[in-house]
Amino acid sequence: FRTEDGPVLAVDAADFEVAEAEVVALVGESGCGKSVTALALTGLLPGNATIDGTVDLAGDQLTGMPESRLREIRGRDIAYIFQEPMTSLNPVLTVGRQIGEVLKQHQHMRGRAMKLRAIELLELVGIPIPARRLGEYPHQLSGGMRQRVMIAMAVACRPKLIVADEPTTALDVTIQAGILDVLRHLRDEIGTAILLITHDLGVVADVADRVVVMYAGRVVEQSNVVGLFANPSHPYTRGLLDAVPNPARHADGGLREIPGRVPVLRSTSNACTFADRCQYVDGLCRTQRPSLTPGPAGHPVRCWHPLDARPR
Repeated sequence: FRTEDGPVLAVDAADFEVAEAEVVALVGESGCGKSVTALALTGLLPGNATIDGTVDLAGDQLTGMPESRLREIRGRDIAYIFQEPMTSLNPVLTVGRQIGEVLKQHQHMRGRAMKLRAIELLELVGIPIPARRLGEYPHQLSGGMRQRVMIAMAVACRPKLIVADEPTTALDVTIQAGILDVLRHLRDEIGTAILLITHDLGVVADVADRVVVMYAGRVVEQSNVVGLFANPSHPYTRGLLDAVPNPARHADGGLREIPGRVPVLRSTSNACTFADRCQYVDGLCRTQRPSLTPGPAGHPVRCWHPLDARPR
């Protein structure tokens, strides 16, 4: 990003893949680059942003694609579910009108066919009395219902990829469970891939197949979900897991924290970005940035001194 204080490298070396019908969780602290990465996929960043690298969607190269083509892909091939549906949905349009806009734009539906498809979508995401809901406005629905409407809009065109950016953060635990069930059902029902952005490791353990851990704009570890929880290789990943409340580990009632602060992203230092917060840091960490290579647990990790593969 170009700023008055100079360029900010918000995301660097974010390399990962999402397979068909796979749920990949993108995790990390706030400000680590998760949402920027997701928005960059379809060029949704502001004008002061510069995007380098490649984004490949089933053989189509999205980086550098004309805006007119990207508009066709957004909503049809890549759909987004945002964190707060109350601000994402248009408050002055009915639910039916908003779902209909997606169907009209990308499926060229009109009239009765469009209405029946909208009802079908609301049924798919578990909204009761869907025909009545079409005529209601967002403020007339509960938070969980609004999020289900967002999901219905996202799956309207059976996209290849759904980007779910903190889809359960603003919801209570019971509603969260229902939304996660909907996402699992959609993955199984229509085979869509899901990129789940979250900082909630409980959600990750519940629904994800693989996990990509980001820190300071860089991918620092990738693993299947079982391997990551059992044998984290990066000290930052271990810190995230240790910060989760666990009576078995925290008998005194206290929580462990990761010391220090996230580095300034304007810095051009060659040091490992986690060096100032890492208990295993040495001279090599402060002079050279590590690359993403297989660690002792068998999955990629960006660390000079990855943790051993002993069970936690």
